[in-house]
Amino acid sequence: MTELKPITEENLIDAFNLRLAPGQEEFVSHPIRSLAQAYVYRDQCQPFGIYADGKMIGYVMVIYDYDIPEYDIWHMMIDASAQGRGYGGDALDRVLEYIKTKPFGGSDRVALTCNKNNPVARKLYKSRGFAATGNEDEDEIELALTVE
Repeated sequence: MTELKPITEENLIDAFNLRLAPGQEEFVSHPIRSLAQAYVYRDQCQPFGIYADGKMIGYVMVIYDYDIPEYDIWHMMIDASAQGRGYGGDALDRVLEYIKTKPFGGSDRVALTCNKNNPVARKLYKSRGFAATGNEDEDEIELALTVE
């Protein structure tokens, strides 16, 4: 089972030390870039460390788009050393539970983008009810889900 903990100055370095498996760099940004974005969007964004057994094993960011309005999941990643153990799906469930509390505003729509060439992530998102919206940008496809 995973747990989400906000990124703070106490665990910032743990996030910086997360590593993708070889070949995954094209699929997701490193947490350093993500945390810079989180700082810029701090009034509508929450970055989380994904923890298992007390250790940070991943990262994810939830951002609220006031213009649409919708919740977006950005830059979800699991460290190379922890992949293949079901942590991604469990973490996604925790993220959706957080979004259902509507921490930034009202919206039942959750969206994310996924690289077309990342079948593992696409399968994970589909397993949680996300469906392609038809919106694409270069090698990214948008997936969305309605939550109550």
